[in-house]
Amino acid sequence: MSMTTGNAGGYSSDINVTPMIDILLVLLIIFMVIVPVTPKGLEAMVPQPPKNPQQQNPTDRTIVVQVLHDAGKIPSYKINDTVVYNGVGGVAAQKELQARLTEIYANRAERIMFVKGDDNLDFHYVAEVIDIGRAANVDHIGLMTPKIMAGE
Repeated sequence: MSMTTGNAGGYSSDINVTPMIDILLVLLIIFMVIVPVTPKGLEAMVPQPPKNPQQQNPTDRTIVVQVLHDAGKIPSYKINDTVVYNGVGGVAAQKELQARLTEIYANRAERIMFVKGDDNLDFHYVAEVIDIGRAANVDHIGLMTPKIMAGE
């Protein structure tokens, strides 16, 4: 490091730090302004309450297909406690079930269905109802199970 005293008329090889400090302060201010603007975290959709709570009842939107089994007979079907087919079950009942489900889900945005089977029912009957639901363009199909009590 060299030191100059007085005006000898020569050039000085010292670095002028003042413009560098100015640039550093400008960059610091720019980064302080930009950092809070950047998004943080994940975008999440928060459910909004309905505008008219009396108009939309969640039980009206829920579709539960019950598969009822009689001893030695083909099962019959219910949609929300409404019997689907009055005759004996079978292919005609399955076609009627598919037609009703297609009609129900034609204008719905939420295509969710629950299937509830009797205790002593073979699972392939429940699987057939799931296939019927898929054919009726149902997006999500859930299985309902009986509640298990803590003491059992």
